[in-house]
Amino acid sequence: MRSLFFLASLGLVAAENGLDGWLRYASLPCSHECQSKLPASIVVLNATKTSPIYVAGSEIQDGLKSIYGSHAQISKSQCKTSSSVVVGTVEQYRKACGSLSEIPELAEDGFWLSIDGRKIRILGSTERGALYGAFEYLSMLAQGNFSTVSYATSPSAPIRWVNQWDNMDGRIERGYGGPSIFFNNGAIVDDLTRVKQYARLLASIRINAVVVNNVNANATLLTPDNLKGLGRIADVFRPYGIQVGISLNFASPEDLGGLDTFDPLDPSVISWWSNITEQVYQHVPDMAGYLVKADSEGQPGPQTYNRTLSEGANLFAKAVQPYGGIVMFRAFVYNKLNESNWTADRANAAVDFFKDLDGEFDENVVVQIKYGPIDFQVREPASPLFANLFNTSTAIELQVTQEYLGQQSHLVYLPPLWKTILDFDLRVDGKSSLVRDVYTGKRFNRKLGGSAAVVNVGTNTTWLGSHLAMSNLYAYGRLAWNPADDATTMLQDWIRLTFGLDQTVLSTITKMSMESWPAYEGYSGNLGIQTLTDILYTHYGPNPASQDNNGWGQWTRADHNGIGMDRTVSNGTGFSGQYPDELATIYENIDSTPDDLLLWFHHVNYTYQLHSGKTVIQHFYDAHYTGAATAQTFRTQWASLEGKIDDGRYNHVLRRLDYQSGHSIIWRDAINNFYHNLSGIPDTAKRVNHHPWRIEAESMKLDGYKPYTVSPFETASGPVAIVTASNTTVGTATTKINFASGTYDLAVNYYDIFGGQSQWQVYLNDKQVGEWVGNSEDVYSHTPSIYLDGHSAIRIKFRGVKVKKGDTLKIVGRPDGVEPAPLDYVSFLPEGVVD
Repeated sequence: MRSLFFLASLGLVAAENGLDGWLRYASLPCSHECQSKLPASIVVLNATKTSPIYVAGSEIQDGLKSIYGSHAQISKSQCKTSSSVVVGTVEQYRKACGSLSEIPELAEDGFWLSIDGRKIRILGSTERGALYGAFEYLSMLAQGNFSTVSYATSPSAPIRWVNQWDNMDGRIERGYGGPSIFFNNGAIVDDLTRVKQYARLLASIRINAVVVNNVNANATLLTPDNLKGLGRIADVFRPYGIQVGISLNFASPEDLGGLDTFDPLDPSVISWWSNITEQVYQHVPDMAGYLVKADSEGQPGPQTYNRTLSEGANLFAKAVQPYGGIVMFRAFVYNKLNESNWTADRANAAVDFFKDLDGEFDENVVVQIKYGPIDFQVREPASPLFANLFNTSTAIELQVTQEYLGQQSHLVYLPPLWKTILDFDLRVDGKSSLVRDVYTGKRFNRKLGGSAAVVNVGTNTTWLGSHLAMSNLYAYGRLAWNPADDATTMLQDWIRLTFGLDQTVLSTITKMSMESWPAYEGYSGNLGIQTLTDILYTHYGPNPASQDNNGWGQWTRADHNGIGMDRTVSNGTGFSGQYPDELATIYENIDSTPDDLLLWFHHVNYTYQLHSGKTVIQHFYDAHYTGAATAQTFRTQWASLEGKIDDGRYNHVLRRLDYQSGHSIIWRDAINNFYHNLSGIPDTAKRVNHHPWRIEAESMKLDGYKPYTVSPFETASGPVAIVTASNTTVGTATTKINFASGTYDLAVNYYDIFGGQSQWQVYLNDKQVGEWVGNSEDVYSHTPSIYLDGHSAIRIKFRGVKVKKGDTLKIVGRPDGVEPAPLDYVSFLPEGVVD
């Protein structure tokens, strides 16, 4: 009989900073029946303190005490089978306690969990697997779940890695949670406390390796002192069953070794890599392997010497093979292209570079493939390379850090996006070929395979820069273990572990999170056109024009008449032909191409009618308004949880959702204005460029302020803003209010650029109703901007302001540093009005 104690209305915990993530083990009340389910002791079948088994016992001991106040002692010498938790490997259990016929066969790192009252057995095929089982047991306890269970689970694939893009100087490329926890000033940090805390989080979601440095690698990681430091990092991760891997710079023999070549077939280069690999393994005997980015985005590679990518990968594979290491070789290889060539297409690159090399990679090479053909966009089709490598092990590359997707300043729960790829059927040879079955090795009978995620945690106590963003890391681990897992189920487990068992909290965060990716797609880029962000600068705010007229290949081919990439075989780039025949036929035909990928595969007029019945341009207008409207609800939904979540995390999340509600409008207006201007086609709902509740800053009476033309034009309402006349001039902007008397929300759109922290005050009839400081670079997680643009544009709102018609509105701006207190417009919003 399944017994589940679902405990609600538990009261508030003390303010939390997010450091413990989902391992916070918040206190729960424990009834007499609950107490009867708690073990009296913990038996660890390996007493070595650096063993994952001993760590598992310690975690269970700490968890029992923290959650239920239970004091279970750790026993190291006897095998108790009643009123105790027994943790070990299957083999250790057989030696200490006798054989167990009910344990099914386990794959490497799999575990068996048996809970029968106070008799709990957690046995792994490996010590790492037993630790996973311990965290599973603790997850149940932390959710008030005392079910009687007996089940086994094994990983879908042996590779469950995370990639950190940390630089040796402590900066993190595309990192939004603070500086590196590993590096500073060109060396490994002395204090590895945060590394240990990260190890706990990763082990609890069954990650088995972490690549600690940027794929755009610095060869100085391989110096003797840094290799010693790498050994210290590995020592911290090892008790948690996590191996360390490192990224390599292909030109290291030349840059660091003093050779005059890095040709992968040159004997001196082969010898150099063999020697350096031996040194690495001396310091890290269990190193997982190497990650290599080559011949892409300016990184050196084998093509410098007219060598193939497989020859480059095999150089490293042979070096690590004697030590049991593997090489993760990224398929993210592309060159700059000429947009005037109608058949040029960056999306073709992965198949073009790798298909003909299938079978030429050594057995310990895994080709790491981004989930889509471009670069972590809000929607892409599954990479066709998964359907073109039959004799090569592969891994899927996902991105937890939200590079193109709001950079943790926007709530975007990513698993629903990932599942569109993982669950997609490639139909290779007309047979079921789910992407998840390809990269795990099941479909083409490969022994290696799995997943890697770019995570980029930092020293911020929230790890990623936002409490809610941690749901993506948690779910990634779950999907790495079982890619068939359900997005909602994973999310709700994370919510209960992170925020408690209150049903209102659970349902509210579930609703917000599950709506967040469709909303972001709605107000950023839709119909398969990619995320219409600035690809030349921060990858954050809107800038659709930046997609085109450059060599980077993330093109929309938008002009006055139409939009979209023609990727057909018959008339375009030929990309659709990279898929198996069933899919190629669907994508080649405009009528059978799904609307949500239409502009990925076809160039059409703005007036082309979708399956929905709307034209492309009207869909753009509607989707951007709908997406932004949904984003407005996130703050409201979260605000309903006040008193149910500790003040620290409640206020932290509230501020971000308030910011997102404003920035989604900036996205909405910028994209709609851009395509309205480009196409000349009006919005049938008459919303675009129609803002009856706005007062443009440049139309106000200015003193010390002056107009400023914003670029890109669509990132300002007008497209003009105002800035102070100098960096020392205080500016004022005043106007009479002609709206009807009543209570309004007062919204002010301004720009917060990096390099200063201006101050603003808002007055009605000389009575101050609000003030703020331009310190978003210290508050939010996204990359700041030094320009007035879609990255720096921001909205602040003062709610419930009572206004009389004829009142005088005055805004005072005090510049600071290089920031000239910029203002765009003011909105007076009646109840229920978004804009």
